[in-house]
Amino acid sequence: MKNIKLLTLLLLITAKPLLAQVQQPFDPSQLKITWEIKERNYKKGAQTLSTITLVNTGTTTIPAKGWSIRLNDGGPHNAGNDKNIMIDRINGDHFSLYAGKDFKQLAPGDSITSDALSTIKNITDYPKGFYLVFDKDPNKGIPLSATIKISLNEDQINKDVAAKIYTQNSIITEVNEKEIPPVFPTPVNYKRTSGSFGISGSVKIINNPAFVAEANYLSAELGKVLVASPTMSLTATDNIIVLQKKPVSSAEGYELRVQPGKIIISAATNAGIFYGIQSLKSLLPPNAWAAKQNFIVLPCMEIVDAPRFEHRAFMMDVARNFQQKAEVLKLIDLLSLYKFNVLHMHLTDDEGWRIEIPGLPELTQTGAKRVHDPTEVAGVLPSYGSGATGTSASNGFFTTQDYIEILKYATARHIKIIPEIETPGHARAAIKSMNARYERLMKEGKKAEAEEYLLRDLNDKSEYRSVQGFSDNVINPAVPSVYRFFEKVTDELIAMYKTAGAPLQTIHFGGDEVPGGVWEKSPAVKELIKQDTSVKNVDEIWHYYFANINAMLKSKGLYLSGWEEIGLKKAVVNNRKTMVLDPRFAGENFHADVWNNLAGNEDLAYKLANAGYKVVLTNVTNMYLDLAYNQSFDEIGQYWGGFVDVNKPFSFIPYNFYKNQTENEQGKSLPAGHFNGKVQLTEMGRSNIVGIQSPLWSEIIISPERFEYLLLPKVLGVAERAWAPDPAWTTEADTAKSTELYNKAWSVFVTRIGKVELPRLDKYAGGFNYRIPTAGFTSENGQVKANVQLPGFKLRYTTDGSEPTVNSKEFTGDITDSENINFKVFNNAGRGGRTVKFIK
Repeated sequence: MKNIKLLTLLLLITAKPLLAQVQQPFDPSQLKITWEIKERNYKKGAQTLSTITLVNTGTTTIPAKGWSIRLNDGGPHNAGNDKNIMIDRINGDHFSLYAGKDFKQLAPGDSITSDALSTIKNITDYPKGFYLVFDKDPNKGIPLSATIKISLNEDQINKDVAAKIYTQNSIITEVNEKEIPPVFPTPVNYKRTSGSFGISGSVKIINNPAFVAEANYLSAELGKVLVASPTMSLTATDNIIVLQKKPVSSAEGYELRVQPGKIIISAATNAGIFYGIQSLKSLLPPNAWAAKQNFIVLPCMEIVDAPRFEHRAFMMDVARNFQQKAEVLKLIDLLSLYKFNVLHMHLTDDEGWRIEIPGLPELTQTGAKRVHDPTEVAGVLPSYGSGATGTSASNGFFTTQDYIEILKYATARHIKIIPEIETPGHARAAIKSMNARYERLMKEGKKAEAEEYLLRDLNDKSEYRSVQGFSDNVINPAVPSVYRFFEKVTDELIAMYKTAGAPLQTIHFGGDEVPGGVWEKSPAVKELIKQDTSVKNVDEIWHYYFANINAMLKSKGLYLSGWEEIGLKKAVVNNRKTMVLDPRFAGENFHADVWNNLAGNEDLAYKLANAGYKVVLTNVTNMYLDLAYNQSFDEIGQYWGGFVDVNKPFSFIPYNFYKNQTENEQGKSLPAGHFNGKVQLTEMGRSNIVGIQSPLWSEIIISPERFEYLLLPKVLGVAERAWAPDPAWTTEADTAKSTELYNKAWSVFVTRIGKVELPRLDKYAGGFNYRIPTAGFTSENGQVKANVQLPGFKLRYTTDGSEPTVNSKEFTGDITDSENINFKVFNNAGRGGRTVKFIK
């Protein structure tokens, strides 16, 4: 069966000339563009064959010269020998389509085609952001519509995905309610006791004077579920919630006792009291946020709890695509509920600079916008489908006041925000912004001021191409103005944190993915090597740069955070250059977010920790939430590091992640003995694992809804692993017993999130657009078997090929197979997930 889909991307349709005074050779609206995706693994390779078709639907002949079509794509190139429509990279993911030598003209009604190859694994790989530029008016981009036609047979992939989901879901067993921990993440110890406590507006809060802020927070939070908010009291002795100062097991630990007539939360610190309050909220029924109630009954119990890791982090990328302040605050509410204590803000990258820095207005005037401007002064070039005029996701930044407000909101919820200024690579937005500043001041005759914050060597002729396709995105560390720039940025960030009363111990300076070829033809680098004997070659520029950044941060009482490369250096191994451990910074308190555990680097995190670096486990195969949930073509998300559903972070074993790593980055099973010979974590290395982090990169995040879809429920698995004690299945040596223990724990976990946490998040903090899973299914002896990942969710189906609705028949047992069966999973609120078609 051929599954033909048609998706029309009406990015913006413009039928009128933008400038009457410029004579256009044809009306852009008469040009119809179709990009047909036809064949995956073309000629048994890794790329996908597409056909580009241009049709003249107007009455004017379209000439072969004088125009080009711009678009964003992962890396298309011409396939075949025709010279009809040519494809060239401009920079990054920004490409140009233009008439080749075989394109003479396009008369009214005529069409012309060319084949192209590119990487298209799922719907997020579609080409997008089409617009037209006339040679006579090169400063204007005219938005175009384009039709993306999907002509792929995805039946086998979809069948395999559904069968895999069915197998995974089959290990889930029914769980007794008493087996489910009363709060989430799982506490260290809990005991259910007899009796109950009724919460209403008449409850009084008695707090130690040190916990005034937390008492006010508790009152406000209960006011969101009760008709009246509880108030503070100094004298009440019954029907009370007590916030009590008391020595407990750790700085963030707490004790929670629910008794008839009294709730006592005890902790040594404000953070501990806060987490006790979050656990109290976790005891509330999941529908408590749906409508305010007069009275809520809680069962009595005793909880003693403390976090496993001191660093429980989520990374939000607002650089590639932007999220508004309201979404950040909403995220902070979610993270604090699940006891995360670090929000890593990826504020800058090649495609955007998202924070206002007083005194450097170009950073946001230029760097926070993506628009068509060949000079890249009005904004950086379009990427990720932002188009000629930009989108709400591609354009935007936080003012200093916005950021201060975010800091205050996070600090009140005991979340530290780590700002990331990505360097020396992934820095194109900063480089272009400072170029714009340079050009402005040079025109004003202020040469010294113009050069004050330049981020490049003006005479550098080095040639390189980054992973994302950029040829001009790396800062030059040999230029002294680079360090003036970063000291300026650092000072302004420190000032914001001070104004907000927010803690700042570190700034993340990136260090990720600097390509080969950089700095090799830079006169400034050659002069530095001549003058500084410690810099023996171009590769040593890396150490020189981070030594300077480290010294600057230390002078301000901060330590350096970065990606794993801050602890690495280039060396020749087996006749090829590669990154190896660099022991020189091991004693400098560098905190490295180690993401790369792909083939050949499976043990990199443990190598760095054993060497003395502070390591935050950020393993791509388990923690990258931007990776697609599965291999289905219709599932949004990245895939280069594998596929991540909620089970991947849940099954992660921080101190022995080899044990439960069962798939490679292609989603294929790893052979037995795959990790033999890999470096094991030493006792010292174990002490250097400071925590875990889960990033959500935003290349494909074009809305808050899409952000939340990829965030949830996956981030709940991260919350469990970051906070909860080490489960028994992680250390059990007997494989069969370990598997049995894991299956039971997994069943408990999915039952908790399916019946409690996700129903709570339907309304909590305004409600979240979490992903509802797709059905698993298989066929045996003419009978269809199907299941769902989350207990409490309903699986519904139709047998006439129609779209299932909340009123469709519920799947309760095997049914006779048919080509017309459609399955769809629904949550308790009646919202459905993605429909999947049964395939024999």
